[in-house]
Amino acid sequence: MSPTASDVVTVTLATRMAEHFRSERPGAEPTEPAAGVRDCLAAAFQTPYALNGRMPELVGRAESWAREGIDLDTVLRAYHEAIRGGFERVVGEHSPSSAELLAGTEQVLRLLETVTIATSAAYLDQHRLAARQHQTAAQTLVTALLSGRGNTMLARRTGITVAETYQVVALSIPPHPDERNPRMHTEVAARRKLRRLQSALASVLGSRALSLLSTDGGTILVPVDDAPSVTGGLAMTAETLDVLSAAASVSLMATVVTGPTDRIPDLAAEAADLLDLVRALNRPPGLYHMADVAVEYQMTRPGPAREHLAALLNPLTPHPELLETLRAFLDTGLDRKATAHRMRVHANSIGHRLRRIERLTGFDPAAPSGIARASLALLAHDLSTTP
Repeated sequence: MSPTASDVVTVTLATRMAEHFRSERPGAEPTEPAAGVRDCLAAAFQTPYALNGRMPELVGRAESWAREGIDLDTVLRAYHEAIRGGFERVVGEHSPSSAELLAGTEQVLRLLETVTIATSAAYLDQHRLAARQHQTAAQTLVTALLSGRGNTMLARRTGITVAETYQVVALSIPPHPDERNPRMHTEVAARRKLRRLQSALASVLGSRALSLLSTDGGTILVPVDDAPSVTGGLAMTAETLDVLSAAASVSLMATVVTGPTDRIPDLAAEAADLLDLVRALNRPPGLYHMADVAVEYQMTRPGPAREHLAALLNPLTPHPELLETLRAFLDTGLDRKATAHRMRVHANSIGHRLRRIERLTGFDPAAPSGIARASLALLAHDLSTTP
């Protein structure tokens, strides 16, 4: 494409700008943007009416600088300063007419806009690519650690240092209100929630934290080092979980256990079991440790003890209304009126049902000894029936 008549004056000033950038290159190291910026501007001003033809060169330079770790603001500042300085010098040396100055100013602004957009877009693409590569490497490593196959060679290959000890976090992510909104796309709302959470992870737990998450939960591995300077003392705490909850705009529930790296598969299973238990206990959102539910955890481990506890409620299986009455009675703190309100029956009916429960099971849910047995039996029953 050749220049139109209206471009002739612009080309004259642009050609002078190109000559300026070709002759005024400072000595610069290859990793510095100054020389490359002037090369790009010399080429762009040489054929301003065909600027799009120079786009691959502009983008290629920007991608190279991004990979070398040169900040975007450094590159954009170099472009702006070079264009401003070159324009001022050319105008000062040649005293262009008003028409030429106006046309040249328009050309410079158009070029500056194009260079800024192209460079910024190239940097953004490179950062997205680097983020995807890091995410893939991190997911590869966390999957290997959770399966017990993490090793030094894999860590070197992914470029992520493996700690000797980790906090293993089992995380439960509830649905966002938008996921229940019939006017919203459920999957889109869920993915947005997850992206917000993942974006917040690095800022509160550091770049070495590893996660394997879906829209409803997953596992997070937080490195624990002897020297806090390595991780900045970052850890999963109640306060950290609050920050993540705010980012995801939902109330998160999590359990955490800590141990050596070679035990991560067992620790992950323990944290997941602990999370199931906390859910079965109807605890509110928040962060839980083993100490918070140690008695319940021990009493409800798979085995003869849990089977015995769950079997205590087998006589109630043909009578679901009795099982729900027992659950409501315990949930309301043994309040018969509140239980009756929840069950939508008369208070006298609750007394009758409690006596039937005692006859069928052998324990009185209103007596101190029966309360403990009923609570543990109901918990064991729920865990046994949870898929």
